[in-house]
Amino acid sequence: MERFFDFANTVDLLVTFYAVLACFFYLMLVVFASRELQMYKKKSETGNQNTILSSPFAPFVTVIAPAYNESLSIVENVKGLLALKYHKLEIVVVNDGSKDDTLEKVIREFDLEKVFYPFDYDVGCKQIRGVYKSRNMALDKLIVLDKENGGKADALNAGINIARGDLFMAMDVDSLIDREAVIKLVHPFLKETEKKVIATGAVVRVANSCRVTGGNVSKVHVPRNIWARFQALEYIRAFLIGRMSWKHLDGLLLISGAIGMFDTHVVKACGGYLISTVGEDMELLVRMRRYMSERKEPYSVDFVPDPLCWTEVPETLTTLGRQRNRWMRGSMDTLRIHRKMFLNPRYKTVGLLGYPYWLIFEWFAPLLEFTGFIYFISLALSGGINWNYVVLLLTFVYVFAVTMSSWAIFLEAFTVHKYDKPSHIASLLFTAMLEPLIYHPMTVWWGVRGNIDYVRGNTNWGAQERKGFAAKKK
Repeated sequence: MERFFDFANTVDLLVTFYAVLACFFYLMLVVFASRELQMYKKKSETGNQNTILSSPFAPFVTVIAPAYNESLSIVENVKGLLALKYHKLEIVVVNDGSKDDTLEKVIREFDLEKVFYPFDYDVGCKQIRGVYKSRNMALDKLIVLDKENGGKADALNAGINIARGDLFMAMDVDSLIDREAVIKLVHPFLKETEKKVIATGAVVRVANSCRVTGGNVSKVHVPRNIWARFQALEYIRAFLIGRMSWKHLDGLLLISGAIGMFDTHVVKACGGYLISTVGEDMELLVRMRRYMSERKEPYSVDFVPDPLCWTEVPETLTTLGRQRNRWMRGSMDTLRIHRKMFLNPRYKTVGLLGYPYWLIFEWFAPLLEFTGFIYFISLALSGGINWNYVVLLLTFVYVFAVTMSSWAIFLEAFTVHKYDKPSHIASLLFTAMLEPLIYHPMTVWWGVRGNIDYVRGNTNWGAQERKGFAAKKK
């Protein structure tokens, strides 16, 4: 029995150490993110990014939007893409073997016809069955590909093979893109003179319950659905604190698949998107970083804190669980593929900080928390719980979690100004108080399931049910 209590005390110390270490890292991320947001705000107040529109040095950009069974919203989304403000632009919509009438709707709405369009398979993808362009010369920048189904990564590779742009913007066709998104994402590529910018990301926001008009969010609302509201809070915290802080440290490992701009030549040199993983967005960026570091070429990855993309998130636990399971499997796959980078000084901040952080606090965290819960249950059954310690630790963790979320909410309100109404802030703060008690335990379980499914060899994408933006116009 004495040995049991010695073991319990040791575990208590380890749990306390992990909790303190996690809180320390999160606090540092808040500090770095706040500094980066302040610097960005000062630059945006003194600069005029619209000068890019008239600059002779503005690069040609290709927007690539994969579409699979997007009949509900494809027309609305393509109209939104056609409204993007940028002069050197082409839009490539890739129909990835849809089983519904996605292609037929686009052909009918935009008066498309099949054309001869020469291209090379520079990066691997399934067969491209046809290239379509509009008979209306006003829509000359719109290109629609029809290809055999191969998944999102394969569809993006098909778009890269067609792309004429020096840069390409990858996105989800079911997302809504701000009209100035291309201008703001191009800006980091032009302002940097000492290093080669290989990629730029941006903030993604939740479009559920927002009013959508003409392919754009015309009125912002906090999601009415509780699960979508939890995700709205999660997105604020992840993008404004997580992505901005790692951008500041030059250790960013992920640019959201919903929106991101990349150097086309570097992506082709890296072989395009990896089609064998469900985490193609993270894997590509890590591989690009590895490619540049191994060639000792100075480079950087930038991030724009403006909400340039709005996406529809799952509103049911079943669909949300599938999504988080896939995210976990994708992260695990990327970390496994690029394990050479772990604590390797050759890769600088990414190898010494970014990779270890993702390994410990993204991959291992659900496993550690779940194991801790099982251990707590076993202690409760044996009567070996130090209740004073448990109450103190749980109170500390709860208060810290709510404080972090609250800080992210206020950062959003005073810098990005999308959720800046008192009702928005109040709703999000209330959600922040509920999140550690309801939503977080679910994300832990989905993370554990993702680990289990990865070990079992599950590579399924998981069906994602969507209502479409047409239902949100009123």
